[in-house]
Amino acid sequence: MAIVDEPSDIAALEQRIEGTVAILRRVEAEYLPAVLASSFSAEDMVLLDLIRAHTPGIDAFTLDTGRLNAETYKLQQRVRERYGPVVRTYYPEAFEVEQVVASFGVNGFYHSLEARQACCHARKVEPLRRALSGQRAWLTGMRRAQAATRSELPIEEHDPEQGLIKLNPLAEWQEADVWGYLRSHGVPYNKLYDQGYRSIGCAPCTRPVAAGEDIRAGRWWWEHPARRECGLHRSPQD
Repeated sequence: MAIVDEPSDIAALEQRIEGTVAILRRVEAEYLPAVLASSFSAEDMVLLDLIRAHTPGIDAFTLDTGRLNAETYKLQQRVRERYGPVVRTYYPEAFEVEQVVASFGVNGFYHSLEARQACCHARKVEPLRRALSGQRAWLTGMRRAQAATRSELPIEEHDPEQGLIKLNPLAEWQEADVWGYLRSHGVPYNKLYDQGYRSIGCAPCTRPVAAGEDIRAGRWWWEHPARRECGLHRSPQD
């Protein structure tokens, strides 16, 4: 069973669903072409399910960093079987990864912030730019309650780095809402959540969290919490 077992407030969840669908419909009406950036997190699965049901004009993509968990790949196949080939995959450029490994070593990200950010840039940030090319807006599954770095996350904002509208339709959702939706709609999820993970990225940079720890405590746990973003969601002044 997934780590979050407390039930969500059904009435409140229905209101959140209605509000999120309204956001998605506005995106489809006003911002196409638009695309969901999915890491196949629990939140991204909520959005993908809602998009396929209500606003199929919104596309979706994922970034395969080359260092994902086996469970993540298994979920990708389950998504394809349920929804069809609706999530396009982008990969890092080989020469970018080769340069990072040559400069810092294959696991150099454990030893310096510079190395970790260089790895994230090659495996995530550069492919993201290609994935967003030609889009007017992009959507994420980020929530305010996930981390201190996201506490003031707006539902809609201008992304100066990408020059696009960026929408976070689940910004106001709580973790129990996410799991309430997945369970009530029978949506597949990453089985690592059943092992104590609460935020899932690359295998070497993600671990389960202990009871009482922050949701993202298992991401880059050797770094200061204020730095625990990969670069996909930072403005240039960060």
